[in-house]
Formats: sequence, C-alpha cells, structure tokens
Amino acid sequence: MNEQHVDAKTNESTEIQGTAIKDLCFISVFCAIICVLSQLSIPMPAGVPMTLQTLIIPIAGIVLGKRRGTYATLLYLLIGTVGIPVFSGFKGGIGIIFGLTGGFLISFPILSYTAGLGDEIAANVLRKQGRKSPHIYFTILVLCLAIGATINYVFGTIWFMLFSKSTFIAGFTACVLPFIPTSIVKIILVALIAPQLKKRLSSIL
Repeated sequence: MNEQHVDAKTNESTEIQGTAIKDLCFISVFCAIICVLSQLSIPMPAGVPMTLQTLIIPIAGIVLGKRRGTYATLLYLLIGTVGIPVFSGFKGGIGIIFGLTGGFLISFPILSYTAGLGDEIAANVLRKQGRKSPHIYFTILVLCLAIGATINYVFGTIWFMLFSKSTFIAGFTACVLPFIPTSIVKIILVALIAPQLKKRLSSIL
C-alpha cells in the first residue's frame, strides 16, 4: 500500500515537473517571437505603419492562455529592461521604460492577459450555446481585445503626458489618434488568427 502511495506521489511529481518544463519552453519560445516581431512593421495606406509587436502580444495571451502569455510578455520586458536590445528599434535598457513610450511597454502584460481572458470567456459562452453561435465568440473576443488595447493606450498616453509634461490633447494626438486605424486592423486580425493558431497547436499546448 505504501509502495503504491509512493509511486503515485512520484508520478504526480514527474507530471508537475514535465508541465513546468513545457510551460517554460512555450513561454521562452513566444518571448523570442515577441523579440523578433517587435522590430518589424507593415506599411499602411494611412501612413502610420502597423507594428507587429502589439499584434503578437495578444496572440500570445490567446494561444498560451492568459497566465503563460502574460509570463512571456513579462519575460520580454525583463530582457529589454536589463539592456538587451529587444524593444522596438533594437533598443533596450531601463531608460526606455522611463522614456516617453514606457507606459505602453509596462502595460503589455495587461494586453496579453486581457486577450487570454477574453478567449476563455468567449469559449465558455460558446460551450453554453452548444457551439451553434461562433459569431458570439468572435464578438466577445473582439470586445476584450478592444478593452486591452484601450488600457494600453490609457497607460501609454498618461505616461507620455507625465514625462513630456504635455496636455491631454497633445498626448492623445501623439499617442492615440494616428494609431486608431491600425489598432482596429490588429484587433480583427488577432481575433481571426489567434484562435485558429491555438486550435492547430492544441495537441502540444
């Protein structure tokens, strides 16, 4: 009886260790992807390029789940803060965090968490609906992504205003207004791409 109890404990411990290692691997992989895509952008007709940094961060939250996605984003921030040039424009260091755009950076984990939470809420609603209303999932996810983006803009704008000593109008004009079209495009893309990517990777996640 004692041997069976010990075996059960050993198996449980091994399973926990295996899960932790798998989580660490996925967190590290998505952190690396964030580092790479933070340097890339896509030209847009409106003139303001669409950065892939804020595209991949909510995708990480949806694909990995809100917990692991947030950890991947926090790891990205940690790497950049200690000086490794992984922030946009191959920049790094604590000076970037305490610069004009630092508010956007420090709220990235919220962006990832909100996306993952939105996926959970939407999936639960869809299950209760008997999977007969996929448009409900999409709508809920888009709303949660919009909330996350709004929080990111609020943090970023307030931070910009504090460090530049500018007015709300100046902060809104510099940090929000030019990026609204690309934010809408990103939200729709994330809502379309991330769930499909999560489904494809579900066997290993």
